[in-house]
Amino acid sequence: MKKRIFLLTAIFSGLLLSCSSDDSTTGNNGNNGGDDNPDTPTFSIPLTTGKFWTYDIKQEGLPNTRDSLYISNDIIIEGNTYKEFKTRDDMATGFYSSSLRNNGVRELNNKLLLSGDLSLAGDGQQLPIGLDLSLLDFVIFKKDATLNEILSTKSGSFQQDFEGYPLTITYSLKSKGGQSFPTFTSPNADHDVYTNVKTSKIVLNVGIKTVIGGYPITVLQPQDVVTSVQYLSDGIGVVYTKTVTTYTLTQAAATMLNIPQTNTQTQEEFLDTHN
Repeated sequence: MKKRIFLLTAIFSGLLLSCSSDDSTTGNNGNNGGDDNPDTPTFSIPLTTGKFWTYDIKQEGLPNTRDSLYISNDIIIEGNTYKEFKTRDDMATGFYSSSLRNNGVRELNNKLLLSGDLSLAGDGQQLPIGLDLSLLDFVIFKKDATLNEILSTKSGSFQQDFEGYPLTITYSLKSKGGQSFPTFTSPNADHDVYTNVKTSKIVLNVGIKTVIGGYPITVLQPQDVVTSVQYLSDGIGVVYTKTVTTYTLTQAAATMLNIPQTNTQTQEEFLDTHN
């Protein structure tokens, strides 16, 4: 029972990092225009080779872990120069570190743009999905974004087998602007205080259908299954990330898969050290 719950939850949390690069794309999959005022706002994001951050990862029901994220070198993608992010021993358990690992980030017009293949491969997790999500200049943060302003979107659908069931999965991935705080107190054990903090949000909406005995069955009505909020401090970068993975299945699907109809998991990533 617990294994089935974990696997299904892993599909939802992993979809952000594991949708096919052949998926159809609507909306903006990159930099939403270049008409931003480059003089605003005053907020520094450290993108320097050798910069590192360590994060303590906490999730209910799982052992605490630790991620070490760092900028290793410059890489060229589609003619543009990015800073490549790595993790120690090529392992990452946190949502944020997993998203940046082995990918490039650059700053342009007050935005952080991410390019690369986001994959869970190499995490030591045997998930029931093995696809990649290819992104080019997907906006993960905008310094002067308004609350809930859409920064980038990507949507599509793909087929995936899950424990013998043929699934048709449709998704919509969005990055959104967040809030600004003069000071922010981390919910970590030390209650560290950071100044000039802004947030950015990643939201994944997913719908799942299958066919059994020739009859179509809705497994998951389209809903937000992953919501991750990153808190960035001026001159430091991400100091805290909270990622909520949740789902509510149809009753027929819950009975078919023999798992609870609804489930929610929360993961937190707390900055410990940085140079």
